[in-house]
Amino acid sequence: MEARVNLFGNALALTFFKHINSAGRVPGESGLPLATQELVKIRASQINGCGFCTDMHTKDAAAAGETSVRLNLVATWREATVFSEAERAALELTEQGTRIADAAGGVTDEVWANAAKHYDEDQLVALIGLIAVINAYNRINVINRQPAGDYQPGQFG
Repeated sequence: MEARVNLFGNALALTFFKHINSAGRVPGESGLPLATQELVKIRASQINGCGFCTDMHTKDAAAAGETSVRLNLVATWREATVFSEAERAALELTEQGTRIADAAGGVTDEVWANAAKHYDEDQLVALIGLIAVINAYNRINVINRQPAGDYQPGQFG
């Protein structure tokens, strides 16, 4: 598979990425655990079929110390016993926030209330922003057919 456009060699794309990357750094200032941030990025990327982002964020999470057991179970988190209640709440919020078009009501009050039990207001805002940014990146990479598999941790940061 080859990318339709060389996004890493296009000046306009690089300018766009500079701004979206800036927005993507904000959740890191919220106190939202890094492990939770990576789980959210991985789950949204899996749902959206974005191999590039799934590759990147599983490798980044592993480099940060995440276990292979947890990484292998993200797609089946409901049945897995290795995620905390807070992480489960974040993953459910991620799924509903990513699948907005699949449900007329978007994110349910129940899912929001569960997330609010585990995260403070800044962390909830960070989750919203993180879900939005990773979904934007997923769409860019899926539209462009960005190949996956060659990412090395730290390559873009």
